Amino acid sequence: MVTAKLREMIVAGDLKPGAALRQRDLAGEFGVSQTPVREGLRRLEAEGLVSNDPHKGSIVAEARAGRWSENFAIRAALESLAAELACDTITDDQVRELQELDNQMRAIGVINDEYRALNQRFHMQICTIADSPLLMSFIKLLWRALGDGPHVVRTHSESARQHRQIIAALRAGDKEKVTAVIRRHILGATIEQE
Repeated sequence: MVTAKLREMIVAGDLKPGAALRQRDLAGEFGVSQTPVREGLRRLEAEGLVSNDPHKGSIVAEARAGRWSENFAIRAALESLAAELACDTITDDQVRELQELDNQMRAIGVINDEYRALNQRFHMQICTIADSPLLMSFIKLLWRALGDGPHVVRTHSESARQHRQIIAALRAGDKEKVTAVIRRHILGATIEQE
C-alpha cells in the first residue's frame, strides 16, 4: 500500500524531483510504522523513482541528463503501443477531440510553452483512448522526467503535419502506420538541451 501510494504521488507530480522523503513523516502521513515506508522506498529506488542522497536521505529521483535519448526512445516505444491500442477503441468523438487539440496548436503558429502544453494533452489523450492505466502511468512518468529537460526541435509545420498523420492513422485503425508516425514524431527530430 505504501509503495503504491508513493509511486502514485511521484508519477502524478505531487512529489517533485529532489523532494526529501523522510521515513518518519511518511509513516505519520500514511498511519503506518517506518518499516513499510523503508521497504517502499527501497522498492522505488530499485525502480529508479527514488534515490539516496548522502546528506538528505531518500529523495524523489531527478532525471539523469545522460539518459535523454534513452528516455525519448522508451517514450516512443510506449506511446507507439498506446496508439496501437487506441486504434481498437477510438470513437468519432475522440477523433474530433484530437483534431480540436491539433487545430489549437496550429493556431498558435509557433512552438512555445502554450504549444507544448497542448502537445502534451494531445499525446495524453491518445494514451487515455488506449485505456491502459498502467501504460498511462509509465508514460506520465516519462513526460514528468523529461519535462524540465531538453525539447525536441522541429518546425511548427512539421509537427502539425505529423499530428494530422497520427489522427488519420488512428481514424483508419492503421496500427502499422500510427506506430511508425509516432516513432518518427518522437525520435525523428533533434533534441535541444535548454
